[in-house]
Amino acid sequence: MSKVVLIKNKIENFKKKSINVDGDKSLSIRFVLLSSLSKGRSVASNLLRSEDVDSAIKSIRKLGIKIKIKNDYCEVIGKGLYGFNYKKNLVLNLGNSGTSARLITSMLSNTNYWVKITGDKSLKRRDMSRIIKPLKSFGINFKNNRSKLPIWVKGPKLLKPIKYTENLGSAQCKSAVMIAALKANGKTQLKCVQSRTHTELMFKNVLKIPIKLEKKKNFDIIEIDGMNEFRGFNYKIPGDISSASFFIVLTLLSNKNSLSIKNVNINPSRTGIIKILNMMGAQIKIFNKKSYKGEPTADIFIQSNKRLKAINLNPKFNSSAIDEFLLIFLVASMCRGISTFKNLSELNKKESKRLDWGIKILKMMNIKVKKINNNGLKIWGNPNLKIKKSFEIKKFLKDHRIFMLSTIAALTLGGKWKIHDASCFKTSFPKYLEILKTLGAKIK
Repeated sequence: MSKVVLIKNKIENFKKKSINVDGDKSLSIRFVLLSSLSKGRSVASNLLRSEDVDSAIKSIRKLGIKIKIKNDYCEVIGKGLYGFNYKKNLVLNLGNSGTSARLITSMLSNTNYWVKITGDKSLKRRDMSRIIKPLKSFGINFKNNRSKLPIWVKGPKLLKPIKYTENLGSAQCKSAVMIAALKANGKTQLKCVQSRTHTELMFKNVLKIPIKLEKKKNFDIIEIDGMNEFRGFNYKIPGDISSASFFIVLTLLSNKNSLSIKNVNINPSRTGIIKILNMMGAQIKIFNKKSYKGEPTADIFIQSNKRLKAINLNPKFNSSAIDEFLLIFLVASMCRGISTFKNLSELNKKESKRLDWGIKILKMMNIKVKKINNNGLKIWGNPNLKIKKSFEIKKFLKDHRIFMLSTIAALTLGGKWKIHDASCFKTSFPKYLEILKTLGAKIK
């Protein structure tokens, strides 16, 4: 039986509060994986200790890499690009982590045995063909032509460089190609729709890998010289903007509150939600800006705002807010006017069908919403929305973002909410409920 949380009251005032959110999940996973390919000792502080990151750690340990962890401090002793120790019948279970599953698959080229990659029920539903196609071009072998987990991966040790165009705007696909390119004998060229830039920033500013980056109007051009070993490194991981977004919207939609969130990663490829909410009238402020090894960080300040306006969103903002659209839909439900969102088919390829779930939850709240062109929606906002009904949210494939969205809706809009799978947030944000309670949220 799944764990359940009950929320029966809106959150009360938490004026002038300040919080820190957990370390960035994307950067934490990349640290674990890339440090395992380095030569020597790498150290990270503020590593996210979530189930997704722990799945990556367990898999790297199975490959013969020593990892020491104490709280959010992590030490990895890498053995170089070809340092993994492969055993017969090796199985790597990445749990719910799509990033770990896709990126680690690209790291396994020098095994003489078939390595099985698998995950939980939700991850087994997600598409792996987007990385299998380019990895096959490098020369990596896949058994049985499967496009979903479990998949089996094997050799060769030496990969051939490729030219590849990535049209999905998938940072995971782009990163998988970039990591495979490290073991290719020559120059790999990648033309890709713009997406999160964490991997290329780490290659350039942390690992010092020979890489050429060029930005075009609609594409990024990336060139990587393979067969270059790199040394261990130190990395201090900033707070996760995706985790911070739940508290941004909590503050924005609650009554007469203000909040500061300290030391958050504000990489422009990740801050679409701030740009979009400000276009809707939110007036979110960024201050104390810094740069750490190519990644921009800052403090974020938010105030409650009941005078929000609808938006006809240009799809160019989609990739920089892809994990936050459920929250953006919730804000749109409280705006004056009709909001329109397009080209969001990628949302239904996440841990659950998030576009469909967003529509379902809004309709439960008596918000008028209409699906358009099969991959977008219109939302008729109601600034005077008051909820007194009872809700039960379940069977959402333990998608952490649906769980957390439901808690924010309950705490800001009212009603009585019974939300199942109450531990699923630990895949990305273990301290989530703890921080909510410090702000005064009453959660049973």
